[in-house]
Amino acid sequence: MADIWVYAEVKDKKLRHVTFEMVSAARALADAAGHDVVAILGETGVEDMQELAAYGADSIVVLADAVDPYETQAAAALLADLAFEHKPAIAMFSHSSFGMDVAPCMAQALGAVYVPEVVAVEAQRSAVVREAYSGKVLETVSVAEGSAPAIVTVRPKAIEAVAVREGASAPEISWAPAGSQAVRQIVKDVARKVSGRVDLTEADRVVAGGRGVGGAEGFKVIEELADVLGAAVGASRPVVDEGWLDIQYQIGQTGKAIAPELYIACGISGSIQHMAGAAASKCIVAINRDPEAEIFKVADYGIVADLFEAVPLLTEELKAALEA
Repeated sequence: MADIWVYAEVKDKKLRHVTFEMVSAARALADAAGHDVVAILGETGVEDMQELAAYGADSIVVLADAVDPYETQAAAALLADLAFEHKPAIAMFSHSSFGMDVAPCMAQALGAVYVPEVVAVEAQRSAVVREAYSGKVLETVSVAEGSAPAIVTVRPKAIEAVAVREGASAPEISWAPAGSQAVRQIVKDVARKVSGRVDLTEADRVVAGGRGVGGAEGFKVIEELADVLGAAVGASRPVVDEGWLDIQYQIGQTGKAIAPELYIACGISGSIQHMAGAAASKCIVAINRDPEAEIFKVADYGIVADLFEAVPLLTEELKAALEA
């Protein structure tokens, strides 16, 4: 019987929430097709790995040889070798920098279909659903039994994580890959930019600024509102192109895809490319002084005003409401 694999995303020895979302999606597919769900960890010592069982993992595999997330070729080759040996039906990765690097390389090595940015599953059809053409259409991809495994990446916060087996535990298994292949890539060092804020792709609230912010100093009002809301800070591509913020804050087709409960877009026109990364937000509040801005067509609430007047007022009102 084939399994459905979920490659667990880990940060600082703790599972990222997107891992539980993927396990929930895998559980739904597995129940309909009679498969097992196998969670795979590329490192040892993960603190909360047994929580995977609560969300539906039947077993937890810990790789004896740690996977270096920055050595794409080596990671893809190792995981492809394991897939050749164990023959999963589907292998899921997060649509993160690691998943976007490794999943297509692994699919190429296996001669398998690659389906990026999955936002839903249709369990009875053994299918996954993704957005195509910048979110204009939904594409449903069915996975045929007995074919090469489907390699998919799942967009964070697109699928609800549901604990279906509270208090459950799963056996922990160690797999030792047969041997590493020769690779041309060696990572000598990794430079990190540390932020105290929640990661954009996992945030429940996001406050973002666009060209209308006017410059790097203009983001002070954006950050103050984000602090009050406990939100992540984001930006449109022009902001990053101008060098006002680092690329890690970019939302859009060439940046990060987000799906928060609340998205406040300040001075952002709402181009197709930007909305491809933000359209999945549950509630969109747009603040722009141009009443014809495209973003008002998709916003749930719109404020036609200068952001440097509206945002500080909103910040003060929220502060007062939270302190009351």
